[in-house]
Amino acid sequence: MNKKLAAALSGGAALVLALTGCSSDNGGNKKLDDWAKNACGGMGPQVKKIQDANTAIGSVAGETEPKKVQQTDSTAFQTNVDAYKSLANAVQSAGAPPVKDGETNQKNAVKALNDLSGAYAGLKKRIDGLDTGDQGKFSEGLKSIADDISKLGNKSNDALKTLLSGDVGKAMAKQPGCQKTSVSPPAATKK
Repeated sequence: MNKKLAAALSGGAALVLALTGCSSDNGGNKKLDDWAKNACGGMGPQVKKIQDANTAIGSVAGETEPKKVQQTDSTAFQTNVDAYKSLANAVQSAGAPPVKDGETNQKNAVKALNDLSGAYAGLKKRIDGLDTGDQGKFSEGLKSIADDISKLGNKSNDALKTLLSGDVGKAMAKQPGCQKTSVSPPAATKK
């Protein structure tokens, strides 16, 4: 029942990985390194929260009890609301990265993260409103939410990719809070 939702979240996992940096050396730009250290300071715990929330959703992919799916998904969506908002605040607080188009890229990334937070708030409201007493209606509602999640990842991906490209991404990759961790997309188990 929840496997389409779990599959949609694997796109979100790719977005989280984009947030966690890319390569290794930016040529020793101290200002950029300082910016990255500031920006990454609070990101690691938030990215972990998003990963854990997506894993929780994946863990109920084969669950047949609508109430349990609803409770797990609702909690995970709220976690994502808060984590994406915190990521937006971290990027905002860090200021514009000292690179060409840094201010524009920062504003676009903050907007993308805030949009994700707002979108997850909407998804939480929708999952909370699903009728768990009617398996068919619940499944239809869950499918609609999964469709929206798959669109969600694509929407904000571009702004974040731009912020994290080139020297900015390299500088962020050196910071512990932004280093890639081993992440698997949520497992989509068969019903």
